[in-house]
Amino acid sequence: MERSIFGKMGDGADVELFTLKNARGTTAKIITYGATLQGLWVPDRTNQLSDVVLGFDDLKGYLGPHPYFGGTIGRYANRIARGKFTMDGREYPLAQNDGTHTLHGGREGFNRKLWKGEIVNGVRTESVQFTYVSADGEEGFPGTLKARVVYTLTDKDELKIDYTATTDRATPLNLTNHSYFNLAGSGDILGHALELNANQYTPVDATLVPTSEIEGVKGTPLDFTQPTTIGARIGQLVGNPGGYDHNFVLNGEGELKLAARVSDPDSGRLMEVWTTEPGVQFYSGNFLDGTIQGKAGVAYQKFAGLCLETQHYPDSVNHPNFPSTILHPGSTYHQETFLKFSAR
Repeated sequence: MERSIFGKMGDGADVELFTLKNARGTTAKIITYGATLQGLWVPDRTNQLSDVVLGFDDLKGYLGPHPYFGGTIGRYANRIARGKFTMDGREYPLAQNDGTHTLHGGREGFNRKLWKGEIVNGVRTESVQFTYVSADGEEGFPGTLKARVVYTLTDKDELKIDYTATTDRATPLNLTNHSYFNLAGSGDILGHALELNANQYTPVDATLVPTSEIEGVKGTPLDFTQPTTIGARIGQLVGNPGGYDHNFVLNGEGELKLAARVSDPDSGRLMEVWTTEPGVQFYSGNFLDGTIQGKAGVAYQKFAGLCLETQHYPDSVNHPNFPSTILHPGSTYHQETFLKFSAR
């Protein structure tokens, strides 16, 4: 475990960088700004390491405009329709930062906050814990929320992300990590093969907000129940921004389950995503357009990375038929996501 300074905020506060490294050389780097996964080096079939997540080499990039590279998203991942929800008979207005909708927590979600980082020593593992207290009324959400995210890297090349939170008032809560993955380390992800453990998805309208329906993927371009190249049917999608940006309803309930398996044929890298959450948002990097220069000055073009955001369904607060995202006082929010890497 290494602990260093990644940069300074405008008020002079330090942004720390924590480096986790296992016996195989696999390395995860997380910064306290946004509890952000800044880098993730994993071996290919010849044991060559490459960084498989998009992002920036310095803090300046993360402080500027970018599409949530690696950040912890909260209070509410994904969209809330028309920037409002009603709870216990009261309507709560939120920031409309995605057209008329609220996206990823509002104008300054958890990915734009400075978290507190601490090293946690375990049995044969080391973890880093990030904590943040979100004040009552922050971005329009009720209740003082205490959130914790713990990253653990194992010698089996597993990166575990463990989330917990408590509140003093009922509040919507939907946390996730928003890393963009490219298992080749460069180029695009259209040649990656994806398998999703989901027979259903939640259809959306033209503004990418769920319609309340749950439909089957069979016979549609969203059928990834068998390994399928991401680019194979992407051109068949209709009424979308040129790619995938859909919530998939995972098979199985409650327990830790396989959400996704993605592989790159050139490097041989394979990533499995396991989660306790009911859904996963598959996003193929449609809005990347080459205007953002990331690590080593690389301009991130469309489809440069893919996201597999484990979470509850988008806009659940406005759809009673979706699993509830309301956290009540006296209850503890808890979810786990595992990223399991191998090569073949």
